[in-house]
Amino acid sequence: MLLRVRVTLPDRPGALGQVARTLGVAGADIVQVVVLERLGGRAVDDFTVVWPGASRVERLLAGLAAIPGVHVDGIWRAIGAPVSGGHDAELLAQVAGNPVDGLSTLVDAVPGLLAADWAAAAVVPADWAARSGARTPDSPVPTGGEPAVAYASWRAPAPLRLPEVTPLRARPLTGPDGARYAVAPLGRAGLVLMVARVDTDDLPAAAFHVTEVDRIAQLVRAAAVILGDRLDLVTAPPLAARP
Repeated sequence: MLLRVRVTLPDRPGALGQVARTLGVAGADIVQVVVLERLGGRAVDDFTVVWPGASRVERLLAGLAAIPGVHVDGIWRAIGAPVSGGHDAELLAQVAGNPVDGLSTLVDAVPGLLAADWAAAAVVPADWAARSGARTPDSPVPTGGEPAVAYASWRAPAPLRLPEVTPLRARPLTGPDGARYAVAPLGRAGLVLMVARVDTDDLPAAAFHVTEVDRIAQLVRAAAVILGDRLDLVTAPPLAARP
């Protein structure tokens, strides 16, 4: 199976090679390495590896934990190897070429771009923030409905319950169920793109890195410009009330 392994390691000569050797000794075949961050003497790297399905991942985790200064941020199943920014331009060209299906094209493609499990375009009422635990006695009484799903990718759970996503700004968050999300508003009709990673088979998925959130935000902003007034016509049935 294909796994994504995210590690934080010292940004010094030999550290990356030590991690790579440890992955190889554990039985992982490295497909790709992506550097997400280099700051303050530390680096955050994503390794995409082919992992023998019969082998226990604990062996891999133990080997990485034994390297001084290395921390495993997450390990999760991946659909495919990470793709470059050139694929972002190709996706936006597809959105522009068929704007009628532009929103669904965006939602379907984003999980593959960012090694996520699923994505959804949600319509969020403007007063949803007022219903959170931060609401005060002086806050306006909520008047809108519940958030709704305009479109979800094929791997999204059903029924789909969304975490609190306000304030509406591009950011990562962790839901009550432990799922990791990245959210970005389209700036029209209360639409928000939500991308999710979930833990499976005792594999803890990594949170979305700031560079991944920025990438999603850029895609969403560009798609919103392309689709324009079409987004104001998006409707969706209401979700079930949140617990």
